[in-house]
Amino acid sequence: MSDKPYGKVCIYGAGAIGAWMGTRLGRAGCSISVVARGATLSALQQHGLRCQFEKDTLAVPVQASADPAALGAQDLVILAVKAPALPEVARQIKPLLGPHTVVLTAMNGVPWWFFQGFGEKFAGTQLKAIDPMGEIAARIPAAHIVGGVVHASCSLLEPGYAQNHFGKRVIIGEPSGQKTERAQQLTALLGQAGFEVEQSAQIQKDIWYKLWGNMTINPVSALTGATTDKILGDPLVRDFISKIMLEAKEIGARIGIPIFQQPEDRHAVTLKLGAFKTSMLQDVEAGRPVEIDALVTVVQELGTLTGTPTPNTDILLGLARLQARVRKLY
Repeated sequence: MSDKPYGKVCIYGAGAIGAWMGTRLGRAGCSISVVARGATLSALQQHGLRCQFEKDTLAVPVQASADPAALGAQDLVILAVKAPALPEVARQIKPLLGPHTVVLTAMNGVPWWFFQGFGEKFAGTQLKAIDPMGEIAARIPAAHIVGGVVHASCSLLEPGYAQNHFGKRVIIGEPSGQKTERAQQLTALLGQAGFEVEQSAQIQKDIWYKLWGNMTINPVSALTGATTDKILGDPLVRDFISKIMLEAKEIGARIGIPIFQQPEDRHAVTLKLGAFKTSMLQDVEAGRPVEIDALVTVVQELGTLTGTPTPNTDILLGLARLQARVRKLY
């Protein structure tokens, strides 16, 4: 462990978001290590972690290894993996965790710790779509967790080398909603690294709001191969997406996360971003596993939990899951 808060930072998952965050934090003076394998490990050992921004390319040296034990205890571990990789990560992460290590989840979808310190009558509920056996929760103790939500579009140019297309907003928050010293220190660090960072009093609300758009656009793009502008430009598809969003909005209201918008408000925000490929479409095209469970299956589970009918969500889940199984991506 280092003398200063978050001096030692490990990126677990050096994909587009992991590379983007790691390069910025490395430039801010953090000592960066990365857990990686295969082509990514070779690229990191040769070139370090790289990210292309609008005007320049940042590169930072890293200590990279396939074995977390070779990297040792960290001040901060950023989980930037896709949800399907989480069980394996949980089995390997222990050597990175000291008594005060913070684990920042920078991932899409609903996390396994969603109902930790939140949810009123649903507080403490284990989400079977995310962590069916409770293995992740057992191996990554809740005391280590700080939640994160990333609002940025990044893609991977090659292993260990990302491109930031737009956005640099990061929201963090304790699952309990408390304003802790460690969260304040992490907010300061992320700000120094050039992120537009804010601390949330209810990080679950920020997670749910991002999911409200991602849970539809991502799988529809994976099914159709279409960019976001074409998806929302088709009135029938747009109406289908809106119906799913209304189901998720009702679920949110029943777990204590009301959304004070209509689907059309969110569509307008998405359309302003222009034509872009979602992360799930990028995964399908690259033959990588898709994170259907953290985006859609969990919403169906929460519908059952709260007594909310989800007929349109069920259709989307069935189609997305079938396509992914046929492609051997689920």
